[in-house]
Amino acid sequence: MNASSSQKMCLDNLLKKLSDKTAVIGIVGLGYVGQPLMLRYSEIGYKVLGFDLDEERVRQLNSGHSSIEHIEDARIGQARENGFEATTDFLRIAEADGIMLCVPTPLNKYREPDMSFVTSTCDQIAPYLREGQVVALESTTYPGTTKDEVLPRLERNGLKAGETIFAVYSPEREDPANADFTTHTIPKVVGGHTEACLEAGLALYNHAIDSLVPVSSTETAEMTKLLENIHRAVNIGLVNEMKIVADRMGIDIFEVIKAAATKPFGFTPYYPGPGLGGHCIPIDPFYLTWKAREYGVNTRFIELAGEINTAMPDYVFGKLASALNERSKSVRGSKIMVLGIAYKKNVDDMRESPSVALMEKVRDRGGVLSYSDPHVPVFPNMREHQFDLSSEALTPDVLAAQDAIILATNHDKFDYEMITKHAQLIIDTRGVYVTGAKNVVRA
Repeated sequence: MNASSSQKMCLDNLLKKLSDKTAVIGIVGLGYVGQPLMLRYSEIGYKVLGFDLDEERVRQLNSGHSSIEHIEDARIGQARENGFEATTDFLRIAEADGIMLCVPTPLNKYREPDMSFVTSTCDQIAPYLREGQVVALESTTYPGTTKDEVLPRLERNGLKAGETIFAVYSPEREDPANADFTTHTIPKVVGGHTEACLEAGLALYNHAIDSLVPVSSTETAEMTKLLENIHRAVNIGLVNEMKIVADRMGIDIFEVIKAAATKPFGFTPYYPGPGLGGHCIPIDPFYLTWKAREYGVNTRFIELAGEINTAMPDYVFGKLASALNERSKSVRGSKIMVLGIAYKKNVDDMRESPSVALMEKVRDRGGVLSYSDPHVPVFPNMREHQFDLSSEALTPDVLAAQDAIILATNHDKFDYEMITKHAQLIIDTRGVYVTGAKNVVRA
């Protein structure tokens, strides 16, 4: 059998396994992206192996429990009955036919891409890779990551991408707690290193996702993900800047947005807030600006939006300090409660939450800090932020005892009528209060 026949057989065997669902699916990283994927593949009949370095997370999943609020334990239990296993033993990567890498891609302290999770994961799985596997990177990253960082590691032990192993980039598209979309209903972009890689990637996702969007290369898929989130970051930066202008003019920016949104074409409403949060929108612009410098391009428009969004916690803190000052109080020594510390409403996801930046500013300037968040009962362990705090239940007495309330995340579970009735001062960063109550300051 010649080399080309052998390579074709390698691909054909993989495609058959993926088609008839005898393939084993390996998911590396069992967080907000990995768990929904695991559940989807398990539900449609694949054997799924989950890999994670967090021993406690692995233990919880194997006992039928998810630490992610919007994922019910019953679904994890059903996945276990369907054969799902979680493990810290990366030697078992050899058992998987399709492997998805769902690991963090944060920024370092210099606001540059931190690829250590991707590279260390690839280094960890490389000794156990074998012929006939497809590896898909799902983590948000800059164009060229799959080709320059992932491929050399996949090929380290003599495998050849596009011939004996298949490399794909397919960016995750998760919106936690959004009931309008699920993992399988969100169209999925897939880019392969070669045509054979793309064929393998499309087969990997074919049964799990309703609509696939093939593109010409991994770099195109990587850039697609950045465009999606930079689009949001730039427009949120624009409306955050307009919020500041409108405030100086005594105009309600939320009323303006509501009115503009009645235009049936050419306008999409975006809303201001205390800053950007989540695993993508605050980070992705910096991935592109960093990579663009390699090509001698300054992404001024994107960077300006990033500066505006990054400065929002300072703006909110300034409004807090000014409002306290008008009441003959200073931040130092004042009791200040932050309402909502997750990055968006109705979730427990703390990644890049602007509430944390606000909490640090209050703490560092001597405020007596507390928080209330029905979705985050205890402040979690985070790589760069530490608070020994637990969520406090909102009662009339608790609210009245605070010198100021910062409404940072507008969870539906909050009783806003009770809050405005009993709070001395509310710094509203989300436009919840439209009536202009005397104890409400827009920020």
